[in-house]
Amino acid sequence: MRITVGISGASGGILGLRLLEVLKEMRVETHVVMTKAAERTLKEEHGASREDVAKLAHRLYDVDDFTAPIASGSFKVEGMVVAPCSMKTLAGIVCGYSDNLLLRAADVTLKERRPLVLVVREAPLSVIHLRNMLAAAKMGAVILPPVLTFYHKPRSIEDLVDYVVGRALDALGLKHSLYRRWGEA
Repeated sequence: MRITVGISGASGGILGLRLLEVLKEMRVETHVVMTKAAERTLKEEHGASREDVAKLAHRLYDVDDFTAPIASGSFKVEGMVVAPCSMKTLAGIVCGYSDNLLLRAADVTLKERRPLVLVVREAPLSVIHLRNMLAAAKMGAVILPPVLTFYHKPRSIEDLVDYVVGRALDALGLKHSLYRRWGEA
């Protein structure tokens, strides 16, 4: 199995990092692209470097590398997750403005009718954000804001992060045990 992972510059880069950790444990091949803003945000929020991300990925591409395999629909992947997904990245996806590899990979994912999961990060949301999320959903994307939930009895920030990552894996059809599901003992 092969998944594309995009990491944009929104706060919450831990979501992308944890997703990569879990996919690595699951032995899923990951092809990763992150924006320059993501590199800065990861460093600021988590002390994580580009090299740290590279260690978790099968392959990490430069955001300006349009020769990367994930820029083409002929490169077979099972889906893509953008975690976190900034409102700028969401707007680029919705408008088809593929001026970097992350946006191009998302565009390819949509045009090939593959699952695209957008872990959108912003609060509060403006009408523009809501319209863009609706447009992306109409195009086939799964809109997955990292909403706090408590039925799985989280005891730490890590439990909350695992819940969101687990929901992204659910959207891709990947089995996991990152959180206790509703109704499970």
